[in-house]
Amino acid sequence: MHHRWESLLFVHWQLPPARIQETLPEGLTVDTYDGAAYLGITPFFMRNVRPVGVPAIPWLSEFQELNVRTYVFDRHGVPGIWFYSLTCNQPLAVVGARALTGLPYFAAEMQATLGEFIDYSCRRDDTPQTAEYRYRAVGLAREADPHSLEFFLLDRYYLFSVRADALVREQVSHERYKFRDAEVPVCSSLPARLDGFTELPDTPMHQCFVDGFDVNVYATQTVE
Repeated sequence: MHHRWESLLFVHWQLPPARIQETLPEGLTVDTYDGAAYLGITPFFMRNVRPVGVPAIPWLSEFQELNVRTYVFDRHGVPGIWFYSLTCNQPLAVVGARALTGLPYFAAEMQATLGEFIDYSCRRDDTPQTAEYRYRAVGLAREADPHSLEFFLLDRYYLFSVRADALVREQVSHERYKFRDAEVPVCSSLPARLDGFTELPDTPMHQCFVDGFDVNVYATQTVE
């Protein structure tokens, strides 16, 4: 598949590694930075979503997506991302992604207004509550130092999931992340609370913004 990801907000909370480990499937180990595990929420925009070699269809290829994620490595030491949920407002994408990748996609009602700030809302179909975000980028974009927290959180190129009772991983490729600081006057931890992390406050301990880039997504592989 080919995607373009745009206007990505990353907000993160610290958690004890044991709290994350108890939620992971067999074969994955929680990854940590300076002894702490991290749980993230990322609202963003999907553009130009299409199989390689097939033209994009505007009403099908562009939608909003929001995911709840943490950071792991597999038995071979390959680092990547474990998703607790991915919500989007394109029902066909939900059905297709669940079937092809095993990723836990959910349908949602989502809206966004782009101006000086991005006002972004998400209400999963299985809840009456709405998560709201208001954010904008601040300052110049730069690549993360390989020893920094931003590098640990952003530069991941494998996605793990479970499909037919087997642990699988999916590789993505794109240019290095260039992040900016983010101003986030409105933030909600609701999506993570719906996924079982009821202890999270609404105020994150870290936030940053990424303008966007093109992405290639490869077929899933079973982790032996």
